[in-house]
Amino acid sequence: MDIKEGIIYYRVKPLFAFLVLFCCGNLLFSQHQNTINATLKGDTHVIQIQQDFLYVNDSNDPLPSLYFNDWTHAYSSKKTPLAKRLAEDFKKSLHLAKPNERGFTDLLTVADGQYRQLMWEREPERDLVRINLNEALAPGDSVNLLITYTVQLPPDKYTPYGYNSKGGYYLRDWYLTPAVYDNGWKLYSNKNLEDLYTDITNTNINFIYPDSLFMGTNYNDQSFSSFPNQQFASLKGKNRKSCDIILNTDRPFQKHLTSHLFVVTDIKSPGYDPVYQGVSMDRITRFIHENLGDFPYEQLLVSEIDFNKNPLYGLNQLPSFIRPYEEQFQFEMKFLKTALNSFLRETLFLDPRKDKWVNDALINFLMIRYVETYYPDQKLLGKLSNIWLIKGFKLAQMDFNEQYPFLYMLTARKNLDQALSTPNDSLIKFNQKIANTYKAGLGLAYLEEYLGEEPVNKAIRDFYATYALKSVSAADFEKILKKHAPVSIDWFFDSYVNSDERIDFKIKSVEKKDDSLQVTIKNKTGNMVPISLFGIKKDSVVSKFWFSGIKESQTFQIPSEGAERLVLNYDQKIPEFNQRDNWKSLGGFFSGNKKLKFQFFRDAEDPYYNQVFYMPIANFNIYDGITPGLRFTNKTLLARPFVFDIAPQYAMNEQSMVGYGRLQYTQFHGKTGFYETNYAIRGSSFHFQTNSRYSTLVPSVSFGWRPSNLISNIRSNLLFRYVNVFRTIDPALGELDTEPDYSVFNTRFSFINNGIINYLYWFADAQHSSDFTKLSLNMEYRRLLDNNRQLNLRFFAGAFLRNNTDSDYFSFALDRPTDYLFDYNYLGRSEDSGLFSQQIIIAEGGFKSQLENPFANEWIITTNGSFSLWRWIELYGDLGFLKNNGLSPRFVYDSGIRLNLVTDYFELYFPLYSNKGWEIGNPGYDQSIRFVVTISPRTLIGLFTRKWF
Repeated sequence: MDIKEGIIYYRVKPLFAFLVLFCCGNLLFSQHQNTINATLKGDTHVIQIQQDFLYVNDSNDPLPSLYFNDWTHAYSSKKTPLAKRLAEDFKKSLHLAKPNERGFTDLLTVADGQYRQLMWEREPERDLVRINLNEALAPGDSVNLLITYTVQLPPDKYTPYGYNSKGGYYLRDWYLTPAVYDNGWKLYSNKNLEDLYTDITNTNINFIYPDSLFMGTNYNDQSFSSFPNQQFASLKGKNRKSCDIILNTDRPFQKHLTSHLFVVTDIKSPGYDPVYQGVSMDRITRFIHENLGDFPYEQLLVSEIDFNKNPLYGLNQLPSFIRPYEEQFQFEMKFLKTALNSFLRETLFLDPRKDKWVNDALINFLMIRYVETYYPDQKLLGKLSNIWLIKGFKLAQMDFNEQYPFLYMLTARKNLDQALSTPNDSLIKFNQKIANTYKAGLGLAYLEEYLGEEPVNKAIRDFYATYALKSVSAADFEKILKKHAPVSIDWFFDSYVNSDERIDFKIKSVEKKDDSLQVTIKNKTGNMVPISLFGIKKDSVVSKFWFSGIKESQTFQIPSEGAERLVLNYDQKIPEFNQRDNWKSLGGFFSGNKKLKFQFFRDAEDPYYNQVFYMPIANFNIYDGITPGLRFTNKTLLARPFVFDIAPQYAMNEQSMVGYGRLQYTQFHGKTGFYETNYAIRGSSFHFQTNSRYSTLVPSVSFGWRPSNLISNIRSNLLFRYVNVFRTIDPALGELDTEPDYSVFNTRFSFINNGIINYLYWFADAQHSSDFTKLSLNMEYRRLLDNNRQLNLRFFAGAFLRNNTDSDYFSFALDRPTDYLFDYNYLGRSEDSGLFSQQIIIAEGGFKSQLENPFANEWIITTNGSFSLWRWIELYGDLGFLKNNGLSPRFVYDSGIRLNLVTDYFELYFPLYSNKGWEIGNPGYDQSIRFVVTISPRTLIGLFTRKWF
């Protein structure tokens, strides 16, 4: 009996398990069901929503709470992850927004299917809602949620989403969507990175909106109807993520039925015939179908606003009247990129914050292939390449697809490149938008070149066919690629995707052996990826070889095949760090030397020449006047380790030669921590008074540190330099207060956190010369307060350890340092009256009023502060003590109004009250007004590029 029962039990158990799995399997592959009734109020920009959500627990864990993404609420305060991210990008618009300019979600009620109220709460300072269930939701079970809420849309001045000034709307991530549970909740906040990660749902939306608007949507628009002042749309999405709705007032969407896709688009090109636009759309959709497969939905939304969020960076962003490309090419590239992005976003359900690189790889690889297929002769500069003044530039000779390694290398050469597998919210903006996306596409092109076209084609189509409309990861993409690769491609994922180690090879030596060549190739970084070697004869490829497994150096024997030179990575399919040492001539020593090439203006790097660029420059100070000259440098559009920069100039006033020169070598040690060393020597020669010249020679070495988070604006620097100054003076001006020539050894440690909301900068400085030794500490702090007012604080303290000078030339100054190290860009450094004496550089004491006896030859302590009254109008005040030899310490102060038009770049100071009394009523008050002005192009350009790097 026991045995029999045991046998029966043994047979029933697997049957029972099968039935359980079958029933649970049906639930496992069932989707969340989502029904939304929404009404958009055009006068208040509010959406009233009733949402009926059936949540299915397809995990193996009971869920006591459910999380929903509420990304509109990211606009609700100054402390959300979105506000902080925008501040990191030097955008303070959301921080400064008024309460009626914010977006938020007001949750009114949450109930279950039995209309029992459920408790809900927001994650602190995050755009996520947690709904607490009355009992834990068991695996395979479902729960019905009835949610009523209103969404206050934000204006589109922070991000592209919300309402615009013309009365239109871009609605994306506008309603509550379920967060993903995958062995734990994937809870991501809105950071304006286009990476909402939400679960798959079947969604029906009944949407009421003003009758003056035209709709475009990625969902299937089942029906439309109109009634007084309003329109009704019934939208349906099966196996979808969130619903996008674009409402325009002046550009209705058009529908195009192509051979493979039904396209809804508002992308147009005024200079390209609409009939041919349709032909181009058909070609693009056919290309996408051939390379990916069928689009599983009824229609594909390809919108202008989606393109503007992620444009073709570079020449395509120039004004239309100077764009160098033919209208057809420009339209097709614009449409192709936007269509690919929408196609993959809608069908491949990757974790976009963790696995963004997979989508980037597919999009940019297919864009590269499209140009190779239909526009193989397209140049990067387009029609500009044929202009005789431009066609000699290396940039003009580059093919269009060469922009991909070029733009990736912009950050690599700055030592800011990041691994493709870096999470999306940890990428610096240039990498997130451009460099990493291009490197990802180049990676597939690299694989295709190494493996051949067929394995990569099959892998991409197989990947899309297998995982379309399913949750998928980068590991699945890796598995598919490896399945179709005829040889091991572990290196691609280990060294190319998951590492920021650079690729850099060189040809170390070549020896002729009868009809063969012995080639020694050196791996300069140890990144063991395959490298291609080409034999070139009269600019034609006569041979090509692939070598892999080179750890340090390795020698290979190849047939010569009449090659005149050997070149690594000749087709530039590999994003290699330095190509200047990639070739060897087989014609003897002298033929192997690179020729010197002088070029007007800066250009892209040409690895076959030693390039020297020359360009006109002009500077100004009141003694030299305008100083036109020629600048000679080897600095290309990409940064390089060794740079020389020499600029002889002619001083119009003094009718003599002036100028500057600099030699610099940068050594990178890593990405973070102690990451760089700079060795430099610079010199300059200009006039500091009429017929009086100063010359400097400054050797230096500096060391840099930065944190592991490359997005952070924190940097530290330790500088050692030896400043040598040589001066000559016009005898008519009398004797100098000090010896004409002197040398100062200077060391400084500095720290900066260059944030737009919180700014902190400090340095400790020590100087030593034959006549003095001094120490100083400078600290600056700026804070944009929650009430949108700005607080600025500064502290300076300095003391002499010894001082054997008998003038104030080396003394600390209250308001206008003598600048004996010649660091500051004074327009009239020796002036004590007139407009140019009113220029102020906030240094040392930092006072704005010009007080009597402003120098200290023993010690000085000052503090400077300002507080905004309204927008860029601030009230400032300065306090301090200074001590001179043989005198008691003296208390000094001033106050006034500051017009902070562009901080550190253009400011005006109007003194009010100081030790001198009420200055505003004194005669010649206009002489007391001080100004800060920056005219250096390099400094001004940094104001606009800082958000990218």
